Amino acid sequence: MYRLLIIEDDQGIAEAIKKQAESWQLQVCIINNFRNIIGEFAEFDPHIILIDITLPFFDGYHWCNEIRKVSKVPIIFISSSTDNMNIVMAMNMGADDFIAKPFDQNVLMAKIQAMLRRTYEFSNIIPILEHRGALLNTADSTLTYQNDKISLSKNEFRILTLLMENKGKVVSREKLIEYLWESESFIDENTLSVNVNRLRKRLDSAGLKNFITTKFGVGYIIEN
Repeated sequence: MYRLLIIEDDQGIAEAIKKQAESWQLQVCIINNFRNIIGEFAEFDPHIILIDITLPFFDGYHWCNEIRKVSKVPIIFISSSTDNMNIVMAMNMGADDFIAKPFDQNVLMAKIQAMLRRTYEFSNIIPILEHRGALLNTADSTLTYQNDKISLSKNEFRILTLLMENKGKVVSREKLIEYLWESESFIDENTLSVNVNRLRKRLDSAGLKNFITTKFGVGYIIEN
């Protein structure tokens, strides 16, 4: 089931779209915390986004630009501000389409379905993992935090992926070793410690202090 994220502060419009989209077999999330749009985006991991221009705190252009730093997910603007300047601005920020309000719900759904077919029929869906504002992009093995993109080594990326996929759970050293070196018959546990410590230093340098917690004698955890 495809996931639709609605970033719209008019709850009446948002709920009407949600109801219509669910009848088209879409899973829908409406943004409620307009201070944490990137966090909610990463947690829901949508296949397509509808976003208005006028929003609390920061406008839709800002959030479109922020999302584009970490994802190529299709973004459709829905707005009553339909002058050419706003349409051009939306496209320049990375939007894929612009639909003027008021709109026919069936036309909107048809456009969404067409966009989903074009985007995902011949491509794999790229998930993004998020914690404490850090976004791990599995498409290019990078971590983005506070507008800085960090390129990770193969082992750093694999360690972080496994820990973030199991956020809130302790991942044993044995499981990490098996995940990292599945073709090896034996790996010195000190080798894992070296890799984890190297990753920690990179995270600390990026401002992500204590991102990974050690559970002595057991393994590692990224706390919720």
